[in-house]
Amino acid sequence: MQARHFLALSDLDRGQLEFLVRRARELKQLQYDGTLHQPLRGKVLGMVFEKSSTRTRVSFEAGMAQLGGSAIFLSPRDSQLGRGEPVEDTARVLSRMVDVIMIRTFGHDILERFAAYSRVPVINGLSDSHHPCQLLADIQTYIEHRGSLQGRRVAWIGDGNNMCHSYMEAAALLDFELVIACPEDFDPDHGLMQQTGGHARIERDPMQAVHGADLIITDVWASMGQEDEQTTREAAFAPYRVTGDMMARAADDALFMHCLPAHRGEEVDAEVIDGPQSVVWDEAENRLHAQKALLEWLLLNED
Repeated sequence: MQARHFLALSDLDRGQLEFLVRRARELKQLQYDGTLHQPLRGKVLGMVFEKSSTRTRVSFEAGMAQLGGSAIFLSPRDSQLGRGEPVEDTARVLSRMVDVIMIRTFGHDILERFAAYSRVPVINGLSDSHHPCQLLADIQTYIEHRGSLQGRRVAWIGDGNNMCHSYMEAAALLDFELVIACPEDFDPDHGLMQQTGGHARIERDPMQAVHGADLIITDVWASMGQEDEQTTREAAFAPYRVTGDMMARAADDALFMHCLPAHRGEEVDAEVIDGPQSVVWDEAENRLHAQKALLEWLLLNED
């Protein structure tokens, strides 16, 4: 049977996405109850990191351990991914030794090439184009606090980056309105925008974008690999900092999210991320539970 991969949120249909979020909440409760649940005993997760991350490594490694399996961490120094060995060859070898592979990398094409030659499921732990695991956690978090996203208005503030792309796919799957506030020259992918079926649109004025929004999300202005653009980006994104005034224009019960790490005083003010509307710590924790649900689903072929 051909392996089932998770490279972008669009690899799921709505029913599968809702199942994963529902299962993540069940696994979270089992964890809180202290119930031992180890369906992945004997299974091994291979984690290949070209980009470093605190949350991605700890959530996947802890999650696999809690499910009864184990994880192997490969840093850029430990892996030949794209360095002297073709991606396809690395996929052929690793997928004969482990049961599932998570890759955190730069180019999305690396993931696609790897998955095409892998015998086992491949998970996108982050690429320059998509961050679907974060969206599983974000959706879980919103549902826990406010219920369904269907019919809601979500405001993305900042760069039209990988997180923005995954939110665009979520909008199409879950039927909510996504308003993207970004400066010119930092738009999300135009082709992907066309695929949202009208669920996403661009609004240059961030204060207009957040008007009546149920959820406001932002991200750092310069992601890993864009450090040399920091000064240029700071100038372009200065009007897009999420402030208390901006939150005041949203719905009364609006939530704030950020995938972290955050730079207080840059993309978000401290009063917002540390304030009562912020759910970033629940959001960060839910990476663990959402990814446990994903690992179960990929390895046990459950729906």
